[in-house]
Amino acid sequence: MSNEQQFIIGESPAFLEIIEQTSRAAGHDRAVLVIGERGTGKELIASRLHYLSPRWEQSFIQVNCASLPDTLLESELFGHEAGSFTGAVGKRIGRFEEANNGSLFLDEIATISLTAQEKILRITEYGTFQRVGSNKTLNTDVRLIGATNIDLPSAADKGDFRHDLLDRLALDVITLPPLRSRKGDILILAFHFGQKVAQELKWSSFPGFSNEMVETMMDHNWPGNIRELKNVVERAVYYAEHEFEPVHQIILDPFNSPHRPAPLTIKNEISAETNNKHDQAEAVQGPINYHQTLDRFEKELLQNALKANKFNQRHAADYLSLNYHQLRHQLKKHNLLG
Repeated sequence: MSNEQQFIIGESPAFLEIIEQTSRAAGHDRAVLVIGERGTGKELIASRLHYLSPRWEQSFIQVNCASLPDTLLESELFGHEAGSFTGAVGKRIGRFEEANNGSLFLDEIATISLTAQEKILRITEYGTFQRVGSNKTLNTDVRLIGATNIDLPSAADKGDFRHDLLDRLALDVITLPPLRSRKGDILILAFHFGQKVAQELKWSSFPGFSNEMVETMMDHNWPGNIRELKNVVERAVYYAEHEFEPVHQIILDPFNSPHRPAPLTIKNEISAETNNKHDQAEAVQGPINYHQTLDRFEKELLQNALKANKFNQRHAADYLSLNYHQLRHQLKKHNLLG
């Protein structure tokens, strides 16, 4: 394993339960889903699933499905033949072929198109697929690990994820707890990250954190989870003035400034739809139940924002110029949490 793959750290009951579940799931050869908010360590759990499995000596291939458009993602996953589309000057071996006898980790699996999902379903059922632009059926033996930060059953109910594929992938579902549910691990992780930076800076030792910084870290809700904690600790240690004094200067939000630009407004298509609904509301003749109409409008606005952002709640929050917790409150209010 690489250094990053080795560092799965914690001792809280929620963390230890996940580690035990991961170790059990590594023993079988079926697909696994890893669910969790951004920054909770889904990649590390996927890596652990592979390296504790009987396939540990074979390839562990990772693909971030959200980083590629649909047209290129199918070529990335299944490969293509020369001339199958503009720019395909030669044959390409896809990730499912490359991962044969090993494991394939599909991060952000909920962003995959329904067409590609159908092809993945065939692989999970029969172990067969075709390259883009080919009629030749190929075989592959791959252990599939998918990860996402959205509720897949809700996405399937909305028609954005195939129910039959979800059934095939959900033999084991590992749902990672957010850092706010692992309070006992915050200081353990923070000290680990602080030590690493101290070593990079050639400090003789790591002096730890001041009481005030410890209190701030324990009180913070960590919406970005472990990744956010790592960034905050690294920033604090890099800016520390003395290596022999406890680190005390903590900046939770590096964007916090009186000169920060105004937040972006809601996307044009949502604004247009909102205007249309306002026009429709003005055209409706009374009597009107104000509260029911307002609730219905809020719910539709939230649903549109979620759909436009592939049900990524953090992206939807930015989309609506809300913070994550404000969005979660609204989703709970309108029974949209799944």
